[in-house]
Amino acid sequence: MSPPLTLALAVERWPIAGSFAISRGSKTEALTVVAELSDGVARGRGECVPYARYGESVDSVRAQIEAMRPQLGAGIDRRGLQTAMPPGAARNALDCAFWDLEAKRTKRPVHELAEIPAPLALTTAYTISLAAPEAMAETAKGAAGRSLLKIKLGAEGDSARIAAVRAAAPQAALIVDANEGWNESNVAAHVAACAEAGVVLIEQPLPEGQDQALAHMRRPIPVCADESVHDRSSLSALSGRYDAVNIKLDKAGGLTEALAMVAEARRQGFTIMVGCMVATSLSMAPAILIAQQARFIDLDGPLLLSRDRPNGLRYADSMVFPPSPVLWG
Repeated sequence: MSPPLTLALAVERWPIAGSFAISRGSKTEALTVVAELSDGVARGRGECVPYARYGESVDSVRAQIEAMRPQLGAGIDRRGLQTAMPPGAARNALDCAFWDLEAKRTKRPVHELAEIPAPLALTTAYTISLAAPEAMAETAKGAAGRSLLKIKLGAEGDSARIAAVRAAAPQAALIVDANEGWNESNVAAHVAACAEAGVVLIEQPLPEGQDQALAHMRRPIPVCADESVHDRSSLSALSGRYDAVNIKLDKAGGLTEALAMVAEARRQGFTIMVGCMVATSLSMAPAILIAQQARFIDLDGPLLLSRDRPNGLRYADSMVFPPSPVLWG
């Protein structure tokens, strides 16, 4: 147990530059919940994004965190948090706040506390939202100098979208993310179009629970689980269907579980991808630590916003750099 802690909660609205569209719909702002823990001297912060796809809302996540006030006041620590709360966005905010608080208390960076190497700058994907092929091609043309683009798909006409983006960005490596938007009747044709375009990874082509066909089809491109994977307990069921797993702190329930999940996923033979929701640099900062062990990195959330929070991460060309302690960790 740790000293009693006080909790401050804030719901924040961050405008998106334009809109962000995937197969399930579009939005023009990111709603985040920020938890701040204080021992009276040091303060630590964590940010999460409630996600309706997983049954979460701002109100439900805020209520989950509020319900922890008595235990925080009684001295629960980060390790106790792992069993006191289920995986998900609410635990992520508190878990990352615990890590940040410990770093501020001890004046040691989180990577030292976690006993992992110091983080380095990484190449991150830049996301092209779902739209008409011509519109996606125009966006891709503007980002064609980036090393890695992530294309949102999952609607009628996806093969045309893939071809249009490839023509607009001939040198960029491409990740395709269908967000569960394909089905057994069209997945093979879409995979073939991806192979022709030289796509390097396909994320979640079929809906969670309806992805058995992946075990019986030829996969010329690695297929990555996203909506089908959450924490370590979900990994074993993916064997034979997926080649990679997308680890996100909001799904795993924080950095603590994500670190353990990376190790277990690698043990089970999965390639690692680290992703994010659309959010500020405060959400991305902890993910940069697990991204050090990933083959594919998608931590572009702040780039999709109209503005980021003060002291945010530094992005240059296709690179994202580790956070300053002022931001987190």
